[in-house]
Amino acid sequence: MLHGVLFDLDGTLLDTAADFTAVLNSMLDEHGRAPQSYDAVRRKVSDGARAVVSLGFEQTEDSDGFADLLNDFLDRYLAQLSVSTTLFPGMAEVLTHIESLGLKWGIVTNKPSRFTEPLLSAMQLSTRCGTAICPDHVRHRKPHPEPIYLACKEIDCLPANTIYVGDHKRDIDAGRNASMRTVACRYGYISENDSADSWGANYVVDTASDLIPLISKLQLHKSEDSTCL
Repeated sequence: MLHGVLFDLDGTLLDTAADFTAVLNSMLDEHGRAPQSYDAVRRKVSDGARAVVSLGFEQTEDSDGFADLLNDFLDRYLAQLSVSTTLFPGMAEVLTHIESLGLKWGIVTNKPSRFTEPLLSAMQLSTRCGTAICPDHVRHRKPHPEPIYLACKEIDCLPANTIYVGDHKRDIDAGRNASMRTVACRYGYISENDSADSWGANYVVDTASDLIPLISKLQLHKSEDSTCL
């Protein structure tokens, strides 16, 4: 039986790509560089700010000046991290459904708490989610299972009775490493040469709304075979 649901944040629960794009393009404009398209940035968001800055400035992390660009990006992002960010279509209904079933839910993200906490507060999710585990809360980040285990402890659910929903292979690997059933999201921030179907998740969904019947089904049954919705 299902007792809890854990979500990745960027690209799974929240659509944050528009704010990442706006911050990057404001910097590119100041440096006399061409803007990046929303779609190009969207494909990099799940890999973090370093990947977004690398995309825009065509630099690697060991390039001269990269650290300054990254710090500038992070400071600007912190100042406007919820301007255009929204729940993914259908996700508001998913959260309401989870809560109506009496299930607990939380977040496990590689986004530092410096950004996660004010973002959740701005989105009015802080008081609803049972936990939000960030890299600075643990010694090992995803795909290591440590943050998954900590999240399960904080929402008082066994991994076997919890699912983890994510839009990156490391999310699925983290859930699997914690002996948890996993859900891959085709709607998330997936790179051009990647596919959610290749990660070995127990379930794959096209939209956030597809989670509603899946969660209802898992709450009623002790175990399920791998499937796609």
